Formats: sequence, C-alpha cells, structure tokens
Amino acid sequence: MSDYRSLKAVDPDVYQAIADERARQNFGLELIASENFVSRAVLEAAGSVMTNKYAEGYPGRRYYGGCEFVDVVERLAIERARELFGAEHVNVQPHSGTSANMAVYFGFLKPGDKLMGMDLSCGGHLTHGHRLSYSGRDFHVVAYGVDRRTETIDYDEVERLAVEERPRMIVCGASAYSRIIDFERFRAIADKAGALLMADIAHIAGLVAAGLHPSPIPHCHFVTTTTHKTLRGPRAGMVMCKQEFAKDLDRAVFPGIQGGPLMHIVAAKAVALKEALTEGFREYQAQIVANARALSARLADHGFRIVSGGTDNHVFLVDVAKAGLTGKVAEKGLEAADITVNKNTIPYDTNPPLVASGVRIGTPALTTRGMKEPEMDAVGDFIAEVLRAPEDSTVHEGVRRKVRELCERFPLYDPLM
Repeated sequence: MSDYRSLKAVDPDVYQAIADERARQNFGLELIASENFVSRAVLEAAGSVMTNKYAEGYPGRRYYGGCEFVDVVERLAIERARELFGAEHVNVQPHSGTSANMAVYFGFLKPGDKLMGMDLSCGGHLTHGHRLSYSGRDFHVVAYGVDRRTETIDYDEVERLAVEERPRMIVCGASAYSRIIDFERFRAIADKAGALLMADIAHIAGLVAAGLHPSPIPHCHFVTTTTHKTLRGPRAGMVMCKQEFAKDLDRAVFPGIQGGPLMHIVAAKAVALKEALTEGFREYQAQIVANARALSARLADHGFRIVSGGTDNHVFLVDVAKAGLTGKVAEKGLEAADITVNKNTIPYDTNPPLVASGVRIGTPALTTRGMKEPEMDAVGDFIAEVLRAPEDSTVHEGVRRKVRELCERFPLYDPLM
C-alpha cells in the first residue's frame, strides 16, 4: 500500500527545506525578472494526482489507456492558450522554454543550418545560439546585437546582416531587453532574407496576452514561451504556430524531443491560462509595467545608470560598473539584505557572465504581492542603500529589517500551505 503519511513524517529534511524556501519567498523581495508567484489553484493542480499518469501522445491519440481525464485538462490548456493569444495551433507539452525552442529548431532546421538570434550579452538567451547551448553547437549561428549608443535593436543592421547571411531561421525575443520588440519589422526582414521567423516571448508573454506589448502571433511562423514568468503559471513551456506547421511541430515535441508529458503541470498551465483570461490579469500586467518604470526611475534618481535609459516592460538592467561594482558583488550584497536579483551582462560587457557589469531587475513577483509605485520607491531606496556599501553587514541587517516590515504588509503564502 502507498505511504499516505505527510511529507514532514516521511522526509523531515525535505519538509524543512520547503518550509525554509516558503519563508524566504514570504519575507524577501523577489526581483528576478524570470520568477513569479503562482496562485493557490495553480499550486494545487501542480501537486495533484495527475502526476501519476503517463500520457504519451496527444488528446484522443494516446499510447496508454486511462487518459480520458488528462485529455480534458490538455484540451482545456490548448483552447485557453488559443483564445488568449489568438494562435492557430498550440502545443502545451514542452517541459520548459528551452525544450519549446528545441522543438522548433529540431522540427524545422537541419544540423548546420544558419540560425540568427540575439547575442546573449545584448539581452538574448542561451538557446538563441550561444556556443554553450545545443543551439550554438548544432547550428551555424549568426548573432545580432544592439546599438552601442542607444542599447536598443538596430533593425537596419539586423536587416543588413540577415540579407547578407541568409539564415534559415531568425529568432526574435530576449531574456534581458527592456524595450518594445517590433515583430512586424522582424517579419519583413525575415521575408527579405528568405527565413522562417520564431519569436521567443518567454519574458513578455503576460504583457502580450494583456495587449500591453505588440503580439508576434500575426507575424511569426512560430512563437515559443515559458508559462512561469509574466504569465504567472507553473515552470514549463509552450509553442504556438501557424496551422500549416502544426503536424510537424507536434511530431517534433513528441516523439521528437520528449516522451510523456507532465500532466500535473499541463493541468497547472490550464489553470494559469484561465486566470490570464480575466480582466484582473490585464490590470495586473499594467501594474507590472508601471512598477518597473517607477523602480527604474527611482534607481536613476539615486545615480545608477539604467541600460537604454529605462523600460517599456517588466524588466531593466542596472549598470553597476558605473558605481564601481560588479554584478556579482551587487547580487551577493543584495541577497544578504533579503533582496534577490541576478547578476547580468550589459551590452558589450567586458566582464564574463559569472562576474558581469550589471544586475537584472524585474517586477512581476512584487506586483503579484500587490505592491505598487509607492512600494517601488521604497524598494529602490533599499537597493541603493545596499549598493553604496554592498559588503557592510550593518547595512545588510538594517535593510533586512525594512524588507521584512514591507513584506509583512503584503503577505504571500499561508505558512500552513
């Protein structure tokens, strides 16, 4: 018989680690742009008995029996994603954004084909062609960056490079880029170069769903995303495409790169997508952008240089090198004060990624807690205080107290959950 004892009884070590992580999330300021806090309903679905079910294949076409109920949740996830984004076809099975991108590449490129994506140091992602990723190993990569002066995409330069190199596929989208991406212009460039176009909207999916960022759906052959950043769902991925590519895309996901889908996570995606169809979700996304602008402006008032001068979305980069710091030192100092960010390269960084000259800051998680512009001003003051003395334990202790007081005003998860 299965052991129905509680986690605390079965494995007190893991129980304690989870309890400690819950406390860290409850009483710290989460400013990593790729993180968010899911609802209780999403947590329940992710922790449900759907984890027990193997379901290789697709709804109505499974390789296992007993799939009638997992078919229900996968169909719901697909239908809700199509409605939310206006997509012709959706595959909700990818385990992550990385595997979503992999499905597109392996489904529609051959090893050695030219892949054109944004350079990691300018805001791209590992899977957009970095040499340490499968995307850089298996394909011939042509990288584009940003203008050195404006630190924004120079579309004329992207067009020149694309026409010259003739890639098979162009990837647009980023993991650390704070400005609007012109998907329509990218499609014109792709057409001129004879390339397929894929948009990776992992970071901005929630903004796109809410109509606060232009949608790539009308312009791109493929659109990939994670479901756990601004979309505020479980940690996973998703691919959308034009109907003409649907059959090959589904084959690329299964059996191409994955076996059985994680049906408890597919169920959690369905819940998150339903939440994203509400008017409250749109208001939440608008507040994310307002908070990012307020926080970046507050840090600029404290004398910190914001890459590209500001933000149009949920994220921005702070050039801490101008303050005589490295991203590594800044990240560690802030973490000691219960403020979580990540070190990040800035455009044309002279430091390696594990040192970096910047930190990346995002507002989705704090916005989920209900914080607004006045709280962003306070958070900006906390960050500035730490970064003026990032290795001073007395400063850390003082800011930690203020962070705790702020977090207690905006409770997150019930300690008993």
